[in-house]
Amino acid sequence: MDAGSSQGRMAAYLRDRQEKVVGRWSELVVAGIRGRTSAIEIRRELEDIYSLLIRVMSGADEHALGELRAALAELSSSRARNGFTPSETAAGMFSLKDAVYELMADATELIPEYLAFSRLIDDLGLHIFETFAAARERIIADQAVSMMELATPVVRLWDGIIAVPLVGTLDSARTQVVMEKLLDTLVATGADHAVLDITGVPTVDTEVAQHLLKTVNAARLLGAECIVCGIRPQVAQTIVSLGIEFGDIATRATLADALAHALKRSGLKVTKMDPA
Repeated sequence: MDAGSSQGRMAAYLRDRQEKVVGRWSELVVAGIRGRTSAIEIRRELEDIYSLLIRVMSGADEHALGELRAALAELSSSRARNGFTPSETAAGMFSLKDAVYELMADATELIPEYLAFSRLIDDLGLHIFETFAAARERIIADQAVSMMELATPVVRLWDGIIAVPLVGTLDSARTQVVMEKLLDTLVATGADHAVLDITGVPTVDTEVAQHLLKTVNAARLLGAECIVCGIRPQVAQTIVSLGIEFGDIATRATLADALAHALKRSGLKVTKMDPA
């Protein structure tokens, strides 16, 4: 018996018992996900996958395998977004073997076909695992970008003066986010002074200093002056020992000093009112 006729016999067996198999498969999957998805939704998803699987095994539709893999990839992405583990997601596919095996007592002549069917399910389970891992990596990357954006606010201190308080380690990716947000805000507000507050930056090495200089130079191209503030004593010692030169970039000890410098450069002065 060739592989095609073997799969065809198994496909016919599964098609005739679709209601029983999908029902039992749904029970096994629902038990494994512990109520995180409704039984009705699970049943609908599994019915679609089961129908595609029968089309694949029948061998009459050359597009069926691609559609099945696409459906499983979409299922994996959905599970990844909803916090499932890759093992839980792949186990849902593997449990189809258990649901079918429970019905094989009255069809022992199909045991060889069942073994081929089992290997197919194993391949599909591995595909689910791989697509789940890829989807999870995309989600983590998107979350990392979102966190960088949230961790890099641009605030308005005064008319024409904005500030970027930096907290945490600066790397190339985050510096790019800082530069983009700073330049976009300079264009949107027409500000001519920007304060880079690095009080929350734990260390400043040559790479971090280069990132800061690039950001300052980019702002200068838009006609804005940058003031760097918040350099702590330990960081200042590191900068000196590394021989890092900030050139003609204005530096101030605190954010208040930087704001006073920006106001002065803008021709403004804050004075204390006479209580009288």
